[in-house]
Amino acid sequence: MPSCELISESFELSINLALILTALTFVTGLFVALDKFVWQKDEREGSASTARDTLVEYSRSFFPVLLFVLVIRSFIFEPFRIPSGSMMPTLLQGDFIFVKKYAYGLRLPVTETKILETGEPDRGDVVVFRLPADPSINYIKRIVGLPGDEVSYERHRLTINGEPVDLEQHPDATRSQPRFVEKLGDRRHEILIANEGYAVRDGVYRVPEGQYFVMGDNRDNSRDSRFIGSIPETHLVGEAVRIWMHIDGLSWPRWDRVGNKIQ
Repeated sequence: MPSCELISESFELSINLALILTALTFVTGLFVALDKFVWQKDEREGSASTARDTLVEYSRSFFPVLLFVLVIRSFIFEPFRIPSGSMMPTLLQGDFIFVKKYAYGLRLPVTETKILETGEPDRGDVVVFRLPADPSINYIKRIVGLPGDEVSYERHRLTINGEPVDLEQHPDATRSQPRFVEKLGDRRHEILIANEGYAVRDGVYRVPEGQYFVMGDNRDNSRDSRFIGSIPETHLVGEAVRIWMHIDGLSWPRWDRVGNKIQ
């Protein structure tokens, strides 16, 4: 049974946070602008000050901070947490990661409308995306198939456009936990596969134009495009690039994972 690996807050909560942050930034900015261009003029003309002075004071304090957080979160980096093992051994449960929001284009907060092209996904990229069937859920997977590709997964082996993907056994592999090193595009990364006889979903899949076929590195314990279908480009949130912390439950942080680049 593949794991259901929702990450970070749900997109519904994420969209509400983006909406709240955007609204607060707009309101505080509006108060600052009104004070500069309207209310200060009224005061010079002798109008009595009111409780608006308090609003202006708070707005001046919070507006720069809110604007900074909004810009960083919307256009540069957003933090996420990994709560499942679907991307093992690359990402572990309890990893906190940074997602590069501008990797595949700049999008407006809340509406997610793309306003600037900055790049396209490459085979092997680890990406966060909104689940097409339920955009309230964020998933993280690795891009395996690009638009127009034919992807085949049979007997734990991946083939793309008729060419088997390079695969070699990892030196730390054991009989109980088969572990391999896979090469997708320019990326070499580790994957886990299930033992022989484990029921996996084999098949051949054609990737539609404008969409991407994604899989988990825990290859046979991942709810990915074999189950949820290809991912439209419009649902991509960004590229996972760094681990900035690892805390799982009440255990001590794993400092050896802090700062690791996501391969």
